[in-house]
Amino acid sequence: MKRHLIKLIAIACGCLLATSAHAEVKIAVIDLKKVFDGYWRTKQADVQLKERAADFDKARSGLIEDYKKANEEFKKLIENANDQAVSADERAKRTKEVEKKQTELREQENSIRTFDTNSRQSLGEQQLRMRESVLKDIRGAIEEKSKAGGFQLVLDTAATSVNQTPVIIFNTLTGTDSDISDGVLKSLNANAPPEGAKTEEKKEPKK
Repeated sequence: MKRHLIKLIAIACGCLLATSAHAEVKIAVIDLKKVFDGYWRTKQADVQLKERAADFDKARSGLIEDYKKANEEFKKLIENANDQAVSADERAKRTKEVEKKQTELREQENSIRTFDTNSRQSLGEQQLRMRESVLKDIRGAIEEKSKAGGFQLVLDTAATSVNQTPVIIFNTLTGTDSDISDGVLKSLNANAPPEGAKTEEKKEPKK
């Protein structure tokens, strides 16, 4: 995606430079990372993700505790099955109980692994869904500010290449009227809810 973004920026800049002789091109800059991190919905999403992760951790702790108890029972069953003071028939009966408990332990282990996989997937999907929603809001605010200011191109000063180097090496627009970062952020946070308001995305029912 970053390569694609860089190519698009290069193409856009080339087209604008090619047409600069015929019309004045207004370029704006924005620190997208600053806007993304400062947007109230981003902060709200982070809180919600942490709460969801905490719920998963709590549920996993319960599974682990049940597994530990079952494992202790398994060890006691093994000791009982090896008790030479009881008859051979009784030892055979106890051995079957050991095998049954061992099967239960394996099922519990599989359940924990499945839970871990599903938890990571669920959190990842939720994070992606929230990120896309937040970026949609930001893009809308950028478009609105750009049209109001008459800008034909907006460059992200926080963008980095695949080599983690800045895409924009130098510019003189940051901090000027052509820097729409604060304006976009102010617009996005205009309708921020009061502190401590409930998160907007409903949690999935606990199973």
